[in-house]
Formats: sequence, C-alpha cells, structure tokens
Amino acid sequence: MSQNSDRQYVTLGLGAEVFAVPVAYVREILDYAPPFGIPEGPGYMLGLTDVRGKGVPTLDLRLKLGLPRVEPTLTTRILVVDVPVDGRVLSLGLVADRVIEVADVSQGQIEAAPDIGVPWRSDYIEGVVRRDGGFVVLFNLARLLTSQDVALVAKAA
Repeated sequence: MSQNSDRQYVTLGLGAEVFAVPVAYVREILDYAPPFGIPEGPGYMLGLTDVRGKGVPTLDLRLKLGLPRVEPTLTTRILVVDVPVDGRVLSLGLVADRVIEVADVSQGQIEAAPDIGVPWRSDYIEGVVRRDGGFVVLFNLARLLTSQDVALVAKAA
C-alpha cells in the first residue's frame, strides 16, 4: 500500500462526536438488541450478542470512552468486529449511537492523535481526519481493548 493510498473506514457517531474503525475489521453491522448480561463484568461490557448462533461479547463504546450512558434508539447499532490482538483474532460487538457511512481516507489526510484537549484517552486513537468542519477520530481497536478486556472477551467467547 503506498503512502497516499486510500483506506476505508466505517464512521460512527457517539453523541456529537464522530469516530471511525477500519472496514477491514468490520464483519457486520446489526440493529441493536439488548445483549445477554455477563455477571461481574465491567460496566461498559454489556454482555453477549447472538451473531449467527455464536455469543459475541459486546461493549458500549460510550461507557468505554467515559461518555454518559444513553438509552438505545432506532439508530443504535452493534458493529461486529474481528480485532487482531496478541496473535489471535477476537470477535467483539461495539455499540454505537449510529453508523454514518463508509468513508475513504488517504494516509496523507490522517493527522497525529492529539495529546490533550479531548475527553478520552489518546492511546485509543490512531489519528484524526478533518472532515465536514469537524474531526473524525480513527480508533486503534487493539489499543481500545485493555488486557482486562482481552481476558474477559476471550473467556466469554
């Protein structure tokens, strides 16, 4: 892949903020259905979502990022992603307020992640892209998951 080649991202909204995950990691996008609860998990781990007969651990991105909880709406979606972590691939459901679009982003458009001035930890961020008068934050999905999350997801799967 050349330095200026395009990569595709699925953009999603959490409140007024816009985030993106690489299309390559997204297996499917589901309408929201309440996950089956997992006892003793962290608050942002909602439980298991049935994806084609297999239980997929599902987390609320809002809560993971320290944003306030909101009730699901008709636009709430679960992105089922396959994330390579520590030599294996973990399947995970990510709850977002809405899925916006698939966007092409060239490597040259990606700016470094800011160190300050954002309400979430910058180590989750691959970079930012200026778009439509604002910013789209590109997630680094492997870094979004803590070692505790990886253990919990691996155990639940």
